[in-house]
Amino acid sequence: MRIFASLFARRFFTRSVGAAALAALVTLGASFTASAAPGAEPLVTVEWLKNNLNDKDVVVLDIRSAIDGGGAKAFAEAHIPGSVHSDYDKAGWRVTRNNVPFMLPTVAELEKLIGDIGIDEDKHVVVVPAGVSYTDFGSAARTYWTLKVVGLKNVSILDGGVAAWRAAGLPVESGEKKPTATIFTATLDKSLIAQGPEVEAIESKGNAVLIDARPASFFFGKEKAPNASAYGHIPGSVNVDSAAYYDARTNKLKPKAELVALSSHIPAGPAVSYCNTGHWAATDWFVLHELLGRKDVRVYDGSMVEWTANASRPVESSRTKWDDLKKALGLGS
Repeated sequence: MRIFASLFARRFFTRSVGAAALAALVTLGASFTASAAPGAEPLVTVEWLKNNLNDKDVVVLDIRSAIDGGGAKAFAEAHIPGSVHSDYDKAGWRVTRNNVPFMLPTVAELEKLIGDIGIDEDKHVVVVPAGVSYTDFGSAARTYWTLKVVGLKNVSILDGGVAAWRAAGLPVESGEKKPTATIFTATLDKSLIAQGPEVEAIESKGNAVLIDARPASFFFGKEKAPNASAYGHIPGSVNVDSAAYYDARTNKLKPKAELVALSSHIPAGPAVSYCNTGHWAATDWFVLHELLGRKDVRVYDGSMVEWTANASRPVESSRTKWDDLKKALGLGS
């Protein structure tokens, strides 16, 4: 469109339309170009997606999996028209490395995964969860974070997911859709990732905030993930349960003013979000980094499962012998 505007402007100029007309035409061409491009807001509404559904540069990525009670079968039964499916739990968005599950894949693994879906560096990807729970939103946030890690500029999450689309009375289609594979070349953004040794340094020196995105029962050591080797949290952490950011009545994130209030107790400065496996942590990262503008927040994808795999790393817990007794009696975790 800029090329068209430029050529058209020159013809006007040679016909002595004048500099004022030329300036007006160039401005019109630039504004048309800007309005035609889809805005890559972190959260987009069903109305936005409906209006941009036929844009060839928009990829609607349905990530439903067993986590939300869906998967390939649910996608085949009904999905947003034109969308492609990549099972968050099975397709390779998280991998086992060094016996630690649910880690970020390697760059080569991600390039293949993303390219096979039909995504290249110029696409605007709209990640679509089922829209049924805060854990389901975590799947979308982790996928979004992963796409950002490999350098994709334009990524969004559909606010409310498939459920919101259907609640709006918008059409769905059935059947499977095989995407056309392409070549995706990653540009790794290390500023979004925190690894074990870095978190060790933070825990030791206190030069960043550690944000535990798990429910309080995990934070205080009353229960733990099956793959974690110890109860409790990384010493010095603040607990910001990812579920607090989510409105279970609407199955959407809460309004921005509420997100700000819920985050007000988190100290300023660099921060690292973690949970059990980097899933809930991605929601805290998404809220803080993408919606509230805290660009110095990272995700520790290994989280407590990787942290506790090394017995020399400290863990703080409020667990008691009574908690252990209740577990032995089958009355607790």
